[in-house]
Amino acid sequence: MKNIKLMNKIAKVGTDNFDKNEYNVGENVENAQAIMVRSAALHDMEFNSELEAIARCGAGVNNIPIERCTENGIVVFNTPGANANGVKELAICALILASRDVVGGIKWVETLKDEAGVAKLVEKGKSAYVGNELLGKTLGVIGLGAIGGMVANSANALGMNVVGYDPYLTPKAAWNLAPSIKQASGYEEIFKTCDYITLHVPATPTTKNMICEASLSTMKDGVKIINLSRADLVNATDIKKAIADKKVSVYVTDFPTEETVCESGIVNIPHLGASTFESEDNCAVMAAKQLDEYLKTGNIKNSVNFPAVSLPRSSNARICVMHKNIPNMLSQITTAISNEGVNIENLANGSKGDAAYTIAEVEKVDEKTINDLKSIEGVLRVKCY
Repeated sequence: MKNIKLMNKIAKVGTDNFDKNEYNVGENVENAQAIMVRSAALHDMEFNSELEAIARCGAGVNNIPIERCTENGIVVFNTPGANANGVKELAICALILASRDVVGGIKWVETLKDEAGVAKLVEKGKSAYVGNELLGKTLGVIGLGAIGGMVANSANALGMNVVGYDPYLTPKAAWNLAPSIKQASGYEEIFKTCDYITLHVPATPTTKNMICEASLSTMKDGVKIINLSRADLVNATDIKKAIADKKVSVYVTDFPTEETVCESGIVNIPHLGASTFESEDNCAVMAAKQLDEYLKTGNIKNSVNFPAVSLPRSSNARICVMHKNIPNMLSQITTAISNEGVNIENLANGSKGDAAYTIAEVEKVDEKTINDLKSIEGVLRVKCY
C-alpha cells in the first residue's frame, strides 16, 4: 500500500484514479511516497525519506523546492496544458478589460444605488468609460506554449493582428498556430510594434523583470500589458511609473501584490487563471495518472526536474536510476548490473539539465546489484520494480 498526501483540496475525479487497494490517499497521510499539491508552499516542508514524487496540479512549480527535490531523487511533475483553456479564456477577458473600463464602469453603477432615474444617469455618465475595440489591433504574445498558442489563435479569430515569440517553440506548437500569426525575431520586435502584450512564460531567472524600465522604454505609447503568468515577470515599480507617465495605459495582472493593489491603471484579478471546475478536474486527473504510472513502472512524463524517459514492460524486473548528468555514468550503471551476470534486455536513458535518468529492463534484481548502483558517485536514487 502506497501513501499519497494531499496538500490542498484535490478534485475527487483525480484522486479516484488511484486504486483503493493499492493507495492510501488523504490530507492526513504520513510517510508518503507521493504528494499532490496545488498552491501550498512546500519550501519549508521537511520531506520524509520515502518520498519519491511530487505532482503539482498546474503548470507553475514556484511553490516547490525543485533543486532540493532533484538532489534527493524526488521527481516533480506538473500538468502542462491541463488548465490551458481556462487561462486562455481569462486572457481574452483580460484583453477586453484592458480595452474598456468595464471594472470602473461597474463600480460606478454601484454608486447609483437608491438614486432616482438610474437608466438616465447611466446614459449620461457612460462616456467616462469608453474604450477601444480589439479588431485590427496588434497583439504580441510572448511564450507560445500550451496557453500562449491558444491565446494567439483566439485573438487571431477575433480579428487582431497577432505577433508571437518563443525561443523554445516546439515543432508541435508551431504547427498548432494559425498560419496568419507572425513569428517575431525577438522580444524587441514585440516591444516596439504591439498595441497589446500578453505574457505566457514561466518565472525563471532569465524572465524575472522582463517588463522593466528598459523594455518599457522601447514600447509604443499607451501600450496595454497583460500578465497571467507570474508576478515576477513585471517590475511593479517600473510599471507604475510607466502608467503615471502614460507610457502604459493599462496593466492587467492575475497576480496582485501589495505594490499593485488599488493602483490607478492596474486591474488586479485574484489569480483566477486556472480557477474553473474543468481546469481543476483536468489538472487533478493528469497529475494522478502521471503519479500512478511513475509509482508503478518508473516511467516519467511531464517532470520539471528529470527527463521524460519511459519503457514498456518487457521483462521480469526493471531498475530505475536517478543520477547526475555527468560523464561515464551510463557505463558505470550498466557495468554494475552486468557484473552480477544479469542481462540488460532493454534500456532507456535521458538527461535534463544537471539530472539524468536510466531505466534498465532485466531478468532479475538482487540486493548486491542495488547496493553497487547506490555506491556509484553521482547516483541520487535507485528504484526497482
